Amino acid sequence: MNRPNLTHPDPRPSAAPSPAPAPPRQLPRRPLDLRVRTRRIQVEELVVDDPGKVLDHAQRAALTAPDTAAVLGHSPTTPLTLPAAAALLCALHEPGELAAMGLRLTRHTTHVTASDQQTEPVSLELSYAPDPEA
Repeated sequence: MNRPNLTHPDPRPSAAPSPAPAPPRQLPRRPLDLRVRTRRIQVEELVVDDPGKVLDHAQRAALTAPDTAAVLGHSPTTPLTLPAAAALLCALHEPGELAAMGLRLTRHTTHVTASDQQTEPVSLELSYAPDPEA
């Protein structure tokens, strides 16, 4: 009599082995020239806390940078106005230095635009106001 073979089941078709994942794509080691152009505009908004200090510092700055002062309207016969004095100090000094000169930063905004030759520009704007308690 034919007995069924219980120790070795009939071979079943096995599932096809899954393909191995592709290795990570290697980027070329040389730099890519995408002709990316960026423009960064930084705007610091300041207020004059001490007009006398601003004018004094600007008069001294006009002596060390007469060409820049002349663009703002300063000459030996024409003193700087308060707005021109503040502009001169901002042109010649970093925002952190301006506080000692009578100016206080109220807002800082950075606007960055980037694009390559084939796509529309992408823009990012970051803005912050310093803590008034600081």
